[in-house]
Amino acid sequence: MDVLRRLPAVVVLERLPVPSLAMARDGIILFANPAFAEMVGYELEGLAGSAFPEMFHTVPAVLCALSGVDAVANLVVELRHCEGWTVRARMSRTAMLRQADPVVLVTFDNLTERLWMDER
Repeated sequence: MDVLRRLPAVVVLERLPVPSLAMARDGIILFANPAFAEMVGYELEGLAGSAFPEMFHTVPAVLCALSGVDAVANLVVELRHCEGWTVRARMSRTAMLRQADPVVLVTFDNLTERLWMDER
């Protein structure tokens, strides 16, 4: 338990094998872990500071305001890979418990290959 208490949250998020993003309430990406960068093909350093709606292949109307993140939670979203193709992933609800938290933390389950196989 002592090790967990001393481990910074950013270190834990970096080590997660699950694609994860932390965003400000205005939709600016504050943090992306290596798994998210790999999923969308962008350089990790280039993701922080970009607007989350820019990641979408087709921006859902509800995401024009970040409050819309809950509207697409647990739905399959279409993200834009850096090479132009579509990454389909299920986006989680925010992991933050309080609505007043200034940060939204979401994870993604990459379904691209599975859905592509199902469509064949």
